[in-house]
Amino acid sequence: MESENQELLVKGAEAFGIRLNEKQVESFDLYLRELLKWNQKINLTAIRTEKGIVLKHFLDSLSAFPYLSKTVSLLDIGSGAGFPGIPLKIIHPPLEITLIDSVRKKIDFQRHIIRMLGLKGLEAIHGRIQDKEILQSMSGRFDAVISRAFSDLQTLRLLAFPFLKKGGILLAMKGELDEEEIGNLSEREDTRYRLQGTASFFLPKSSFKRSILLFEKG
Repeated sequence: MESENQELLVKGAEAFGIRLNEKQVESFDLYLRELLKWNQKINLTAIRTEKGIVLKHFLDSLSAFPYLSKTVSLLDIGSGAGFPGIPLKIIHPPLEITLIDSVRKKIDFQRHIIRMLGLKGLEAIHGRIQDKEILQSMSGRFDAVISRAFSDLQTLRLLAFPFLKKGGILLAMKGELDEEEIGNLSEREDTRYRLQGTASFFLPKSSFKRSILLFEKG
């Protein structure tokens, strides 16, 4: 990783209250290099520059960390090339994380990174979140469910609901906050969730606007 991108990673993480140690920086460096290498052969991400990956994948993933202080078990729906689950695991090893994605090559890459980084308590599952077997095996198992631009809010809320414990939190990571989409949710007579809060911010040293919505399962 070029020094300026490493500095962006370290300083950017500090903006979210995260102090990266040397081993964690090395893990992100390896992750970045493997992602760029694999991406030459199979399409894992449309972002193909070091800076873009550090900013739009690594730091975007880490932006969720301040909202996971009470989380022990986390399900990452539509995890793609491992975001946000793997970056969150790198910075907080005690977190038990399950990654799920319907694209086999992305799961293959996730498992490769998990092996290379020696990450324990991190499982990558190939399948669809609606699959009967997955629903049966993981129902009511997680303190939190997270997803990064996986689908519209209503669909995400429906898909995440069975996997959350009572009082569990759904973290929806989005681009710019869509007040109309949130308004449509509040107009529905849906008591399964309570909107716990929203946060809007720019990714460090950039003009990329992001938002996080937190829903508590009733």
